[in-house]
Amino acid sequence: MAILMPGGPVGKALSEKTAQNAARLKEMGVTATLEVIRVGQRPEDMAYERAAVKRAQAVGVQVRHTLLPADARPEELVAALQRVNEDDAVHGCLLFRPLPGQLSAPGLTETLRPEKDVDGMTAAGMGGLMTVERNGFAPCTAAACMEMLRHYHIPLRGKNVTVVGTGRTVGMPLLLLLIQEDATVSACHLQTPPERRMELCRTADIIISAAGSAGVIDRAHLGRGQTIVDIGLSPGPDGELLGDVDFDAAESLAAALTPKKGGVGAVTTAVLMAHTVEAAMRKCGLEEV
Repeated sequence: MAILMPGGPVGKALSEKTAQNAARLKEMGVTATLEVIRVGQRPEDMAYERAAVKRAQAVGVQVRHTLLPADARPEELVAALQRVNEDDAVHGCLLFRPLPGQLSAPGLTETLRPEKDVDGMTAAGMGGLMTVERNGFAPCTAAACMEMLRHYHIPLRGKNVTVVGTGRTVGMPLLLLLIQEDATVSACHLQTPPERRMELCRTADIIISAAGSAGVIDRAHLGRGQTIVDIGLSPGPDGELLGDVDFDAAESLAAALTPKKGGVGAVTTAVLMAHTVEAAMRKCGLEEV
């Protein structure tokens, strides 16, 4: 029977550290500030925004809000991002995505300065992860996954890790973050032949699935004694949101496993606040606790 790895304790521990750093900034007269830009009123965006505000209040981060209409023009989005760039009191920016079609042209979001890109949205921000200084910020979900592994003392150096799903916001940055921890990383996705995907998963020490396809990682993909992190979330046949991994099969085979609810998702807002405070500390020339 697998040991469960809930996200709650991870988010709590990270938030405690973030609150200490935010307090140090306030001693200097600086309040770490996050600008949230939301286009339209998608329920899932609004729910995440509420969760982010709650987390911000707990750690001492100020949140500002910019709401654009669903039919906003490209120049309106660019102007909002430029305002963030020019406001010295704002240290980080979260732009909800996906954006409506009229705002999805390549380059629009690149307006944001990389030092304020606390969710790994821009090419320049992501590129910063590959520098010696590693001065970029990873997308929050990918970073939250790494926080989970660190918190539960899951060793990565020399371990075989299979990442299922290679999307820009989770899978792709995870490959880089895992390689930087000296893991031996394999990538596959829904277009990988099923037999090959099963082989890569069965032989892994750690499986991280971010495919967004309910139940794609079934018993045939699993070996014994693995660590399994399920990040994927998609509607099942009855509309219920389900993970990528067959939980019952994984629970009987794995050594450690994220729960059905309250896994990596419970850590993302904590990472967002940690990134915002870190951005403020970099600006002030402070080191983190």
